[in-house]
Amino acid sequence: MEATKERTVFSPAQTVVINAVAHLHTEEEIFALKQAIAHFFFERATKEMDRLWDSGTWNEQTLEVLKTAHYRTPYTNRR
Repeated sequence: MEATKERTVFSPAQTVVINAVAHLHTEEEIFALKQAIAHFFFERATKEMDRLWDSGTWNEQTLEVLKTAHYRTPYTNRR
């Protein structure tokens, strides 16, 4: 039986990140990259929230509901 090799295909975004990570040498550089990625996603979330607010999809009532909402997955003790 012959072993088959599967080739991993990366998206363009994955390729950019892999190439960037290859040039990081210190913990400080890794931390800076983490901060940049966090900032990127924070900006995207903020823009989407602004869009929802401007369109009327979200309002003060939505925020009040979200204050008490529980969306976590309930876990049970399986011992």
